Amino acid sequence: MHATTEHHNDLDSVRNYVGRVLCSRDNLEFGCFAISESPLRRGGRVCGVYFCLHGPRLLRLTAIWETESNTILFYGSQGERFLKTQLVSPPGEASPTDAPSFAA
Repeated sequence: MHATTEHHNDLDSVRNYVGRVLCSRDNLEFGCFAISESPLRRGGRVCGVYFCLHGPRLLRLTAIWETESNTILFYGSQGERFLKTQLVSPPGEASPTDAPSFAA
């Protein structure tokens, strides 16, 4: 497993980064496949975001952004972790708890 460090200014930048990394894992063209995201909750509050790329032939690639430690963990189609990315600082525009798509 590799580890990297990234800096992203906003939530959309993080989404694009996650999508590009997941697509590059299986040589998929970025933007051609749906990526869903769901909030992860601990004790009633959002502590992370689950991303899932829905690829061809039922391929699923996932990433978990743990917002408390500001770390993104990437997983391949068989559940193996292939990359860990530490975000240098939290995205400034909005946190996952502020994003409209995560309303309760």
